[in-house]
Amino acid sequence: MKLNTINIAHGWMCQYLKAGDLCIDATAGRGHDTVFLCELVGDTGRVLAFDIQEEAVNSTKFLLKEKGLKAEVYLESHTHMDHYVKPETVDGIVFNFGYLPGGDHSMSTKADTSKLAIEKGLVLLKRHGVMSLCIYHGGDTGFEEKEVLMTYLKSLDAKAYTVAVCELYNKPNHPPLAVLIQKH
Repeated sequence: MKLNTINIAHGWMCQYLKAGDLCIDATAGRGHDTVFLCELVGDTGRVLAFDIQEEAVNSTKFLLKEKGLKAEVYLESHTHMDHYVKPETVDGIVFNFGYLPGGDHSMSTKADTSKLAIEKGLVLLKRHGVMSLCIYHGGDTGFEEKEVLMTYLKSLDAKAYTVAVCELYNKPNHPPLAVLIQKH
């Protein structure tokens, strides 16, 4: 398996998530993380996926159907995921910040709403819950978002959270970052 940001995040999440867990794909995109979470939590678990783009929601639903998996997929901002689950009930949350792969680059995640969604996600996580962030900041989007998110993450109380940042250090052109968070 090739070492990349997604594989780092998925490998880490696999260590903590299990059958029966409640998980959220906060940025559904093409549905690959939604499928990944569904496979981890199995038939006894629950997965919710959110995206503001109809194209992403349709792609996610299509991939789930193709794989024979079920998840609750919402055409909704990740800033509203707290309307669907209660605080301290979620085992894992996955984010991919940037734009929809193969989609319109003018439509991408933004620093203010991404930070708000992370804040809400941290409240939703139960004790020992985990969150992964893949921050795509190269090309034409994401530099401001990366700086805002990294500043915020560095400020998190070390007694309440552990935050690890993985960077593909020798890759050119601003490779994405994998950020791994565990709630204590």
